[in-house]
Amino acid sequence: MTSTQRLIWFAASLGFAAMLLLLWELASRAGVVRPVFFPAPSRIAAALAEGLTDGSLLRNTALTVARTLGGWLIASVIGAALGALIGMSDKANSWLGPMLEALRPLPVAALVPIIVAVFGYTEQMVLAIIAFGALWPCLMSTVSGFRAVEPRLYEVARVLQMGRAAVLFRIALPSALPEILAGMRVGLTVALILVVVGEIMASRPGVGFLILLAQRSFQSADLYAGILVLGLVGLVTAALLDSIEKRLVFWR
Repeated sequence: MTSTQRLIWFAASLGFAAMLLLLWELASRAGVVRPVFFPAPSRIAAALAEGLTDGSLLRNTALTVARTLGGWLIASVIGAALGALIGMSDKANSWLGPMLEALRPLPVAALVPIIVAVFGYTEQMVLAIIAFGALWPCLMSTVSGFRAVEPRLYEVARVLQMGRAAVLFRIALPSALPEILAGMRVGLTVALILVVVGEIMASRPGVGFLILLAQRSFQSADLYAGILVLGLVGLVTAALLDSIEKRLVFWR
């Protein structure tokens, strides 16, 4: 597809989105939909502008982003380390594999009472919820990536008498890196979902708690503004991760 065609498709997408927003605005103003549930886009924009102007939305967004990235980084480090160990060692796979396979299907909600009992309704509880949920995509992708390394590369490493660390960082890790990054990308999406759950449960300041307060007070415009901010955060973080991925795996 040429650059001109991409520009045309982008303009068409923007036009379609603008048309949908216009129809939504007209339907809300005409009373076709109830404004308490579907406020007009102009009201949502006004609520968003007000939150940005007084700084409350920016402060809460910064807290949400910090928690999301913190829990995601914890999950990514643990997932990549465990995945590399299981993917390269049959003994580690035999010891850790069954336990992890038993934990993986568990929904985060099933472990929330245990996490609350250990950490209470604290910042650590929110991070633990995020980290547990975001762990599995990175872990499973890392295991898959290390197991997919070309076996002949290991044979070459043995011929060259390369040490275990050299094999890990020069052969296995570069080969598995695309799948690791793919798992981290999915984990980031999971982290953004779970940070809202954690903030609501622990009543911690953040966009998730703002959405809860807006829902309880029937401030639907503020509720949609919070959802819009979460969508923008997801879009920006995904774009940043995509940029990092292109630099790290430039050979693809």
